[in-house]
Amino acid sequence: MARPGNKIIQAKLVLLGDMGTGKTSLVLRFVKGQFFDHQEPTIGAAFFTQILSLTEATVKFDIWDTAGQERYHSLAPMYYRGAAAAVIVYDISSMDTFVRAKRWVQELQRQGNPKMVMALVANKLDLDSKREVQNEDGEQFSQENGMFFMETSAKTAQNINELFYEIAKRLAKAYPSKSTGVNLNDETESRTRNLFCCSG
Repeated sequence: MARPGNKIIQAKLVLLGDMGTGKTSLVLRFVKGQFFDHQEPTIGAAFFTQILSLTEATVKFDIWDTAGQERYHSLAPMYYRGAAAAVIVYDISSMDTFVRAKRWVQELQRQGNPKMVMALVANKLDLDSKREVQNEDGEQFSQENGMFFMETSAKTAQNINELFYEIAKRLAKAYPSKSTGVNLNDETESRTRNLFCCSG
């Protein structure tokens, strides 16, 4: 619920990372509080919305969860173009997914929005016994690339809400107060789109 007099930020957020890193599970845990052991792979991309109310602002997230399969890679720029925030996800039990996450970061640095809030997320903390990527590796890479880093588990819900609250806080800081809503998306608000869906 938006607080009275609070600024409203509408922000496009994109999730990127290899197939099987748990991107969809992260979003479902955040948006619906759900977790499924066997999550079907995303085809193309899936769309979710969620509102977070902070002291500084009310943030309306438009979340694009992109497919991790290689064959969908060429579609990714369509989703991260104009995004205010990006979450790059890897699986702590797979070094390959960490290497791939680094490539996503480099691609965003080349082609993404320069003011984009970026988070590197080491998911599947519940698989700590099978860990291949050390916490320090993720931490160091994040610091070198001006991102923030968090380890999460969609399965146990560890740090999921904290992750999105941190992104919302950083967006509120990056886009200082205005009396009207701040739309960080490259399209008009979805409400407007629905009202005028059929005009030429």
